[in-house]
Amino acid sequence: MQMDHQIRVLVAKPGLDGHDRGAKVIARALRDAGMEVIYTGLRQTPEMIVTAALQEDVQVIGLSILSGAHNAIVPRVLDLLREKEMDDVLVVVGGIIPDDDAARLKNLGVAAVFQPGAPLEKIVRFVRNAACAAA
Repeated sequence: MQMDHQIRVLVAKPGLDGHDRGAKVIARALRDAGMEVIYTGLRQTPEMIVTAALQEDVQVIGLSILSGAHNAIVPRVLDLLREKEMDDVLVVVGGIIPDDDAARLKNLGVAAVFQPGAPLEKIVRFVRNAACAAA
């Protein structure tokens, strides 16, 4: 589906987690849905992620975290986005995130948390709708 403006999404694997298959599947699904996807690769720091998001002028950052470090990494990414006055960038998180932690991340400003088994169509639809609504 073509849009008036192409949604730009940065997909990142923060921390020491070395499993990126899910991130690549999500990146491909978003790309196949007509979005421009920048994949940063493994072992990204919050600083690297926010710098790349700024340089690439993205509307959405997707963080894939399986390591359990989401309570440290995600708040740091959100803080850095605020410091750089990038409050309009949506942050979505996917991975093994317990329900209580997912609620906490949403309270901090994460737009959505997708846990294992979330349908690709649901993720694509959410990113498209949220990015278009924020534009």
